[in-house]
Parts: sequence; C-alpha cells; structure tokens
Amino acid sequence: MGKVSENLLAEHQVRKTKIRLEILDFFLSKKYALSHGEIEEAIDPSYDRVTIYRTLKSFEEQGLIHKVLDESGTAKYALCADHCVGHKHHDSHVHFSCTKCGHTFCLEEVLIPEIKLPINYQLTGYNFLVQGICKDCPK
Repeated sequence: MGKVSENLLAEHQVRKTKIRLEILDFFLSKKYALSHGEIEEAIDPSYDRVTIYRTLKSFEEQGLIHKVLDESGTAKYALCADHCVGHKHHDSHVHFSCTKCGHTFCLEEVLIPEIKLPINYQLTGYNFLVQGICKDCPK
C-alpha cells in the first residue's frame, strides 16, 4: 500500500514522512474509523502521542481524514472520500457505530438532509451517529 499512500499524500499536498506513510497505510488497511489509541498501538512505538496527534491534525486540515465522534464522545478519524479538500470537508453522511464490535463506519450512501437553522444561528459542523449492529457482526 506504500505507493497508494505516497500518491494520496502528494495529491493532498502533505509532505511525505515515515510516520505519515505508516499512519496512512494503517488507515487504508481498515474499513472503519480509528481512534488515536488504536493508531498509537498499531504503529512504530517510537512515535510519541503528540507526533501522532499532529499527523492526524495535518491529515484533517488537508482533507485526508475527517473526525467522527462515537457514542461515548470519543474522537475517531475516518478516511475522506475523494471530494474533500483542505478544511472543506464534504462529509454530510451518516456514521454508524456497531454496538457489538465497537467499530464506527462512514455510510457515504446515507446522506444527512440539509439542516436549516433559525436566523442568527450559524452552523459550523454536525455529527450524525446511528447505532446498531454492523453487517460483519453476527446478529
């Protein structure tokens, strides 16, 4: 997957470093959103928490990943679809949290309807989380 990660970093104008390639490879190997802790456990232990956090922040700023809050309010990160660029995330889809395996998935095909707020309210973001049992868990 190294070449795919290198291409994604180049497309999003993110400087290629060993940690960025390793974290992006890990994202590409999973089909669900990842927490900081899951990433920290999976990559080279010589990287500290702050370096991982800064890498995730850089990825988010460049449109590689977006933040997802699970049912406990824990931040997880999911790869963005092709249409996210920089701070302009187009992630108006539902996030699904499986109550059995604990994984959180982006359901790109399930869109959130337009949200119209009253006058003098300004929308800066939203998180739409649905809970249930994912397709991979036994019912």
